[in-house]
Order: sequence, then C-alpha cells, then structure tokens
Amino acid sequence: MSEVDWLSHLLQIITVTGQLEVRCAYGAPWRVAWSQAAANEIPYHVIVKGRAILEDPETRTARELLSGDIVLLPHGAAHVLHDGSRQTPIRTHESRASAGWMFSRNSGQGEQLDLLCGRFFIAPPHDRLIRNYMPANLVARAMDGHGEEGAGSAANQLASLVGLMRMESARDRAGGRAILNALSSALFTLVLRAASEAEEAPEGLLALAGHPRLAPAIAAMFADPAQSWKLPDLADLCGMSRATFMRHCQDRLGCSALDLLTDLRMSLAANELKKPAISTETVAETVGYQSVSAFRRVFAERMGMTPGEWRRLSHKGEYLGAS
Repeated sequence: MSEVDWLSHLLQIITVTGQLEVRCAYGAPWRVAWSQAAANEIPYHVIVKGRAILEDPETRTARELLSGDIVLLPHGAAHVLHDGSRQTPIRTHESRASAGWMFSRNSGQGEQLDLLCGRFFIAPPHDRLIRNYMPANLVARAMDGHGEEGAGSAANQLASLVGLMRMESARDRAGGRAILNALSSALFTLVLRAASEAEEAPEGLLALAGHPRLAPAIAAMFADPAQSWKLPDLADLCGMSRATFMRHCQDRLGCSALDLLTDLRMSLAANELKKPAISTETVAETVGYQSVSAFRRVFAERMGMTPGEWRRLSHKGEYLGAS
C-alpha cells in the first residue's frame, strides 16, 4: 500500500472543510495577530508572494516563511505574522468581497506581501486525531517543478493549487466562494501529502507514514482498523523486530502504534454511533471489540463521554469538540 492509501482512509474517517477568509496585500511594516482557534479549527496561511515571520508567543519561537510556503497550525495555537522589521505597523483597510472573504491592505512602501489566510474545520470528535498526531506547525512548500521528477511532485501540485486560489481570489465572480472553499479543502490533503513525502517529515503520524519501513503498518491499520492487530503482526509487516518497531513508533508518535489504532477505532465508532438504527453492540463489533463493556470503557476514556452520551449529543448537534 502507498502513503496515499493511508491518507485517503484518514479522510474517509474525518470530514475536513476549508474556507478562505482573508487575502492580505501589505507593504512593510505590517503585523497581524491571531488568537487561539476553536478546538475543531485549523488556521492556515499561504505566502503567495513575499516573506513573513511566523511567531508563536507561547513557545517564543519564530520561523521565516518564504514565497510558496504554506503553514497549517493543527493545534490552533495563537500566533503572529509580521515583516520582521519590528517597526510600528501601518494601519490596514478592509473591504469584503461579495464571495464573503475579506480583502485587507495597507499603504506600506516596503517589501510587498501577498498572503491568503483561512481555516480548516474538522468535524468533531475527530479534531482529537489531528491534535494528537500532528505537529503544532506544519509547513509545506509549493514550488513549480521542472523536469520529469518535479512535474508530479506534491510541491508542484501545491503550486498549481495556490495559483488557482490566487486567481480566484483576485476577482469577484459568480461561484467564487464555492470554488475557493473547495480548493481550500484540497489544500489540506495536498499539504499532508507534501509533508509526508518531505525528506525530513515532521513528527507524529506524518513522520510514521513517510518512513519507508514503517509505512506498511500505518497503511494496514488505516485500511482495516477493526482487524485484531497485535504488535508482532505490525512489526512483521515492516520487517522489524517487535522491540525495534515499538521504539520507532514511540520516537515518532510519542505513543505506541496500538494507541493510534485505538484512536482510529474510536473515531470510526463515533461516526457509526450517529446512525440511529445501529446498536452500540454492533458498533463495538464493527470497530474490532468482542466485548461491548470493553468498548464502552475505552470510548469513555478517549472521548470523555459514554457512547450513549455521544449518540445523544451528536443527534442534538450540541457536541463542539472533545478534549
């Protein structure tokens, strides 16, 4: 199985939608701050042209983003983007396009920036999977590839997608909002693909999926999470000893492969529990549990509520996110 398989299976379990919110055209000096996002929201920024400094006030870390860089913040952390000069930013002016997104600009004469900002929305309770298994910041680069190797690369596909987003947001045309939102959703998938294919994949699930020897175990778990996988089975798929496999998973995930498997099963169960005609016993069996009491216990541990409570809240539309 390829890396694309695990990603397709992940996106069958979780529902991700995207929304472009602001297009910024700034000249230095400029500065924009974002507060902590809601549990089921992932802010994103696309540096179409120019450069920006991304700062995390909590960790006091800074990272330079260049033209073509796309940053996702899977944990929704508060953050600041600025031009790096530390000068007083020039006042911005906003106007709203008929498609719903905002156009923000200033009169700065310094280095110019073209920036797209938006959010991805993860249907609860699947925001847990994203927060637990993705890094705090995820940066992918969109580059126009030349030659046979570059043409089909994820980075080149991202460049084409960003080009479409830039053109669509530059005009106020019929269907603009629908097109930009659809392109935003595709952006999420392509960024994850690009990150897992990068030479140095970030920590978490992407590092596991991007590891040539570990990828078979991840693909197998995503393809059939209800299977009664044991550590020796998964290690065998990777051609590793049980101890080596466990060490690699711990180093990259910060937990065991079976922890990831359990979280996958609970997300699948949450989807199944939304269906009124399916009993909790059937759901337990569907996600790999022979004992309904064991399933109830694990679901409550991972989701912070019983299967019955989740079913009732999801039917009422009251559930906003699990911790």
